[in-house]
Order: sequence, then C-alpha cells, then structure tokens
Amino acid sequence: MGLKQSKQISKEALVKKVMAATQTGLPICDHPYQVIAEQVDTTEDELLDIMQDMTSQGLIRRIGLVPNHYALGYRFNLMTVWDVDDSEILRLGTQVGQLSFVSHCYQRPRKAPDWNFNLFAMVHGRSEDEVNRQVETIHQLLGSACGEMAQLNSVKILKKTGLRIRKD
Repeated sequence: MGLKQSKQISKEALVKKVMAATQTGLPICDHPYQVIAEQVDTTEDELLDIMQDMTSQGLIRRIGLVPNHYALGYRFNLMTVWDVDDSEILRLGTQVGQLSFVSHCYQRPRKAPDWNFNLFAMVHGRSEDEVNRQVETIHQLLGSACGEMAQLNSVKILKKTGLRIRKD
C-alpha cells in the first residue's frame, strides 16, 4: 500500500511524524495502529511498513508495555557505583548488566581524584533487604576486581521519562 493520495509526503517526513506520534506510547484501544495512521495521515498498512523499516534500521528497538514498577511493589531502588579494575570493566560490566534485577548498567569515566567509580548499576527490589542482597550479589560477582563502592539512594523522583525526540 502507498501513502494516502490526499497528502503525498516524503518517506523521511512520514518517519519523523511516526516518531513524534508514537514516542509517548501507543493509544490503549482496539486498533492503536489505525489511530496512529490517522494522526500521521497515512494508511495502517503503510504505517506498519514504515515501523518495520524503522525497526530494521535500528530506529526502533522494540514496542512493549512500560510497567509502573512502583505500582507493582518495586519501591526500593539504588544507583550503585563501583570502582572496577579497568582491565576487567567490559567483561564484568557485561555480567552485571545481565543480572535480572539490574535495569541500567553503564561504564562511565572516573573523575579523579574525588570520584573513582567507573561502573554504574541501577537495582530495584520490593524491600530494602532484597536490594541489599542484590548489591551483595554484584559485589561477589566483581570480586577482587572491585575497589570501593557507594550506594546512591533516591530521595524523590523529579522527572522520569524516556528520551523524547524533538519534532524539528
């Protein structure tokens, strides 16, 4: 299927419209792709083709539900920071990132002399004890390659959204 005849626009322009229309989520209704197609002035089949192309090009990683972890009982979280031997950071950081309770895991540069941490891992749990056990699991995994570590507790959520692409 092609674009609606009423408004022929470039595929690049349509991709931008699709990104803008979907980045905050799909509508919760019986036919969400039809609703989005109408918003971007194309057909549902064309929208699905565009989204498949976007997935193939790596512009979309996946489409899925985003659960509210607080409503599901995961009220405890910590950003843990670790001083990991530079020769082991890729191997061990990858292993930490594969732990089911780690939602984010990054290697970041140290900021000597005051900040020696180079591995950041966010953990989530239903209780303080559960989160503490998770931290201990990471500590054991890192073993002797780990120097110091710190736990950064969340005090208050000031903003929590995914990245939004500007419409320009």
